Amino acid sequence: MSAGYGAGPPDAGGPAAPKVEIYDTTLRDGSQQVGLDLTVADKLRVALALDALGVDVIEGGWPGSNPKDAEFFERAKRLEFTNATLAAFGATRLPGRHVADDASLAALLAAETPIVTLVGKSWTLHVDEALRTSRAENLAMVADSVAYLAAAGRRVVFDAEHFFDGYRADRGYALEVLAAAADAGADTLVLCDTNGGTLPDDVARIVAEVADRSRTAVGVHFHNDASCAVANSVVAVAAGSLHVQGAANGYGERCGNADLFSVIANLELKRGHSLLPDGRLAALATTARTIAEVANLPFEARQPYVGAAAFATKAGLHASAIARRPDAYSHVNPAAVGNKAQVLVSELAGRSNVLAKAAELGLDLSADPGLAGRVLERIKEAEHRGYAFEAADASFELLVRRSAGVLPAWFELEGYRVVIERVSGGAQGVVPTGQYETDRSEAIVRLRLRSDRVVAVGEGVGPVHALDQALRRGLSEVYPELAGIHLIDYKVRILDGRAATSAVTRVMLTSADSDGEWTTVGVSDDIVTASWEALTDGVAYGLLRAGAEPLAEDQLSHSEAV
Repeated sequence: MSAGYGAGPPDAGGPAAPKVEIYDTTLRDGSQQVGLDLTVADKLRVALALDALGVDVIEGGWPGSNPKDAEFFERAKRLEFTNATLAAFGATRLPGRHVADDASLAALLAAETPIVTLVGKSWTLHVDEALRTSRAENLAMVADSVAYLAAAGRRVVFDAEHFFDGYRADRGYALEVLAAAADAGADTLVLCDTNGGTLPDDVARIVAEVADRSRTAVGVHFHNDASCAVANSVVAVAAGSLHVQGAANGYGERCGNADLFSVIANLELKRGHSLLPDGRLAALATTARTIAEVANLPFEARQPYVGAAAFATKAGLHASAIARRPDAYSHVNPAAVGNKAQVLVSELAGRSNVLAKAAELGLDLSADPGLAGRVLERIKEAEHRGYAFEAADASFELLVRRSAGVLPAWFELEGYRVVIERVSGGAQGVVPTGQYETDRSEAIVRLRLRSDRVVAVGEGVGPVHALDQALRRGLSEVYPELAGIHLIDYKVRILDGRAATSAVTRVMLTSADSDGEWTTVGVSDDIVTASWEALTDGVAYGLLRAGAEPLAEDQLSHSEAV
């Protein structure tokens, strides 16, 4: 963090802050958020993004609870993580059952993860009313399950569910539960604020009391129902916690989990902890946005540290101060977390970012102030209409190259037409299984390709699939590179639901070749038009990456060229 920005870490001459393990539960606890539905492919992408960021542990899910998580763990065995270790989550054995006969424990072993996280009851209310078993049996369930997995060579993290409520209700029993797990071989004891209602002063006191008497590492897991999850995580570390759980962007049921990105930034920038690999803190903002896009959820602009508005300010007085001292209205250097400051009333806002990004692409815009201004205005105007270039890296590069006049054109569009045919066998508006006998989309695309006019037809399961098939058919002979370019993801977001069926739609489309992935964006009040824009940008960027030979200038009619 640059000098002059807010309260920095402790004096460098003092003792180093202890290593705190960062444990991400986005793929399990975070995915319980209403409206968050990750496919197995989505979960794998999120896991790789978190690994690239540098978190210590990624909790992949509960393999014994559903087929999706079981498939994730099977496919995750082929992933090569650079920084993270994968954990599987499950519960202690059922009352009255032997560990060798418990299906949940068997699924945890089958997942073959180095770490297993077991949740057990620590609040007498839940033992008596939810489990409806004796308190002695609950202690045996914890001890038996931990010992069984530890004996199988797993590192066991024990999540003491409802610990803070249980500690207030019956301190002695809550501590007995922790002792049972520790004595059986648990590596880390996690104090969970499952209802999310504990306040920071109580957290500091209770964590300190537990950590002082525990020979086993203590961790914490907070929910945000009292809007204190991040603060609770930070004070818990100060009180002795060496393990912090949370979720990307604070995802989770009800009010969510502790936002792991805010926790990381606070502990690294404000408390001097080294949590991520060197240089990776600057990837915080892009990781947060990437995961939001994979989750297909709106990204909160006001999210601390990583949100688009986290370092934004208006008013001329602020702008003039920021021009002289960038730290005048920021508590940390935005660049430290990969974000940027914005002066919303200034036409210069974002110019340096555009210039820097263009330089990354090998384009020097600094020599032509007029060109840099045009690029900036096009970006501002596009984002005002709903484009999101932060997550659409390929569309951003194409826009810059197009503005600079250095974007080749591979084909020209004359027009396209899409026909959706549906033959119903029953009453209108009633759609039972098997009701429709035919559901087919057909697209006709008219292109100019060098000296030829090409008309191509494609069929698909929907209009976008049909357009993709028609475009590929029309281009494949001239551009064999297309064979190595594939669509791997397609997401639609309604930008203003109040406009109902006439709302502006944003389409994010991810393509890939053998060397990597890229994302393009399209925006329109017509979903097919938005999809076509994202689709053609994706193809154009793929051909650019592949070094395909573009149309010559004398072959362009200067209609819509891509």
